[in-house]
Amino acid sequence: MADRYALVVDSTNNNIKEIPAADRLVADNLLLSGTTPTLTIGDAGAEDTKIVFDGNAQDFYIGLDDSADDLVIGLGSAVGTTPAISIDENQVVKFEAAITEQATSLTSDTTVALDVRDGGVFEITLGHDIGTFNWSNHALSGAVSSFIMKVVQDGTGSRTIAWPDGTNSVTVRWAGNTAPTLSTGAADIDVFVFFTTDGGTNYYGFTAGQDML
Repeated sequence: MADRYALVVDSTNNNIKEIPAADRLVADNLLLSGTTPTLTIGDAGAEDTKIVFDGNAQDFYIGLDDSADDLVIGLGSAVGTTPAISIDENQVVKFEAAITEQATSLTSDTTVALDVRDGGVFEITLGHDIGTFNWSNHALSGAVSSFIMKVVQDGTGSRTIAWPDGTNSVTVRWAGNTAPTLSTGAADIDVFVFFTTDGGTNYYGFTAGQDML
């Protein structure tokens, strides 16, 4: 590809000249209009390309680490250093540090709704026997929805949960086709793990621990 240079018209003498390298072509906002707008960064050369977010105290970047063939989100401005998330040519995603997630609290009642999109860890302190447990917004069939649930008995204890059994077209499958019995003591804690790969029709349930007070 031939070299290309950004040109402007000098308003003082109407001469055409090249924009100095240190000048910015766009001062504030850049809009790509149209039905299929495309922004291409790079020209297939063997070099890193990046967008740098220049912060007051800390910089971040999104860039192509060409030598590794990875798309990287990282700290600072140098591609490949202090990466946080990287995606390789096989679409494998790598997290370079721990993932922090907010636990989602559910409100106890006789009917409880759980939106799978709200998080990966749910907590509920039982003040009622849950007779209807509605789970919704599962990943499409072929993808995975999974979550951990921490169940805490209130000060009374002996509360129960009727796990989904066809409710909202969701069925929880347990080992031996038998749902576990919740711990009954006041403030007892049980932990369960669930996942589905068929759009929420079947969730597979596992007991991670019981009576964990």
